[in-house]
Amino acid sequence: MSIAENDFSQDFYNPIDDFERLVGAHDWPFQRSNDDEIDLTLVGTWCDYHVSIAWSSEYEALHLNTTLDIKIGEEKMPEVRTLLSLINEQLYYGHFDIWSEERMLLFRIGLPLNGGAIATPEQCERLLQASIEACERFYPAFQFVLWAGKSAEEAVSAAMFETVGSA
Repeated sequence: MSIAENDFSQDFYNPIDDFERLVGAHDWPFQRSNDDEIDLTLVGTWCDYHVSIAWSSEYEALHLNTTLDIKIGEEKMPEVRTLLSLINEQLYYGHFDIWSEERMLLFRIGLPLNGGAIATPEQCERLLQASIEACERFYPAFQFVLWAGKSAEEAVSAAMFETVGSA
């Protein structure tokens, strides 16, 4: 048995440590609220994204929530729920959701690490990257519905439009 095998125990593994190293390597400000959670704010094109990454040893899973700086008025809730459904059909990783009580939008993504699996630095980076990419891509769609009065179908269509080149 190698020293690594002898010293390593899944009971002591915490992927939040990996995220702390990743976030530190990028010099992003963060707060380690407890052993199983790290919080950070990333500046995006459209708004600041508040990211919370939590580890559950009970479920052996990482869970990442990214909240968008958007509040949903009660009158817009049905159209936003339709928009969520249309957007989520387009996503390969994670999904958008609503915290009902706060009427806030968030993007959620998880990584199961059952059976002693360990998250690689690449997986940690990809979780964070997938979350921010989805938020950046679809933030305008939420704004189209909430502020421009567009339908969910119009908003998702505009968000899916790919531009080529630059001016």
